[in-house]
Amino acid sequence: MTVFPGFTLPDELRAIREQVRRFIQEEIIPLEQRLDPDAPEIPREDFVRLSGKTKEAGLWALGIPEEYGGGGLDTFSMCVILEEMSQHRMGLYVPGCGVFGRNPPPAIWAGSKEQIQKYAVPAVREGHETFWAITEPSGGADPAGAIQTRAEKRGDRWVLNGRKVFISRAHDAPWGVVFARTDKSKGRGGISCFIVEQGTPGFTAKPFKVIRTSAVPTDVVFEDCSIPAENLVGQEGQGLELAFDLLVKQRFPYSACNLGVAVAAHRMAIAYAKERSTFGAKLAERQAIQWMLADAEVEIRAARWLIWEGAWKADRGEDARVEASIAKLYSSEVLGRVIDAAVQIHGGYGVSKEFPLERWYREARVRRIGEGPSEVHRMVIARSLFRR
Repeated sequence: MTVFPGFTLPDELRAIREQVRRFIQEEIIPLEQRLDPDAPEIPREDFVRLSGKTKEAGLWALGIPEEYGGGGLDTFSMCVILEEMSQHRMGLYVPGCGVFGRNPPPAIWAGSKEQIQKYAVPAVREGHETFWAITEPSGGADPAGAIQTRAEKRGDRWVLNGRKVFISRAHDAPWGVVFARTDKSKGRGGISCFIVEQGTPGFTAKPFKVIRTSAVPTDVVFEDCSIPAENLVGQEGQGLELAFDLLVKQRFPYSACNLGVAVAAHRMAIAYAKERSTFGAKLAERQAIQWMLADAEVEIRAARWLIWEGAWKADRGEDARVEASIAKLYSSEVLGRVIDAAVQIHGGYGVSKEFPLERWYREARVRRIGEGPSEVHRMVIARSLFRR
């Protein structure tokens, strides 16, 4: 979809955004209000019902290539849509509760036609979960040096041994991609990517609890886990290239979800300040509150511009690694500050489960770690400055 200079949105994209906005307000938010505030997902029958509606409306799998059953939107367009799609209680986990479809790990699109048809196409069509496993106990921010999981070629099979941690949904997703070291002597070039199916002997995933209630992380162990040779994705030794490509492309949509929830929290804070009175005046008349809201507005607008600029650059085929780090770093930290201000403005109600702010507050803390911690992104940005 063509985006014009100055980021004037095309009418088609504006129309899709409005459709998504109405769907979230009319279908998702009322449904969430009937569920437990910490519900990790919506009931299966509601998922089937609502995903049927999004398919009929042409809103299913918008970011997937058209030839594989998706809407074919580029990264920029998806960032615009995801800002709207994430504005609800579960929005920091799966925007729209998954009823708009889920994306399989981007690395799968570098696979063979057979792999795409066997794994990716059904995942897109059915909207089921997948996982991708790269983080290890020795550290996830430095995959080149931290990956110790090994993959050894034995005849017509690969045998995996090792451990991964903080792998979302690996305990129940039908399949996922795993990054393992195939040649110790080649450093960054000795890592490869593999498809591993649920139920494969030697593959176990045990969930554990963290601060958030959704996106259940798991501790994954591979013990002589034997998979077919054709489950290698791309070329041997290409794994790190695929991983970094995945991370860069994923960080813009990830950042857009941060932005969307920040927008929703900010909107709640403004509405509450206009209606709440203390000591004979509305909160909106208090300078302290005005400044909190003004600062949040400035940061939200700045985050949006950084996300849009980086996504636009990525869609043009330019190197957007630094822009991805900037967008992820800034949006995740802005999210935390905006929600914190909204909680403060709401007072006791801000930490009540009656409102989504309490859940967002906890989940926002995770966003400064997921997709690379803030410190690593600052390091990436700093290195780019010294290379100029």
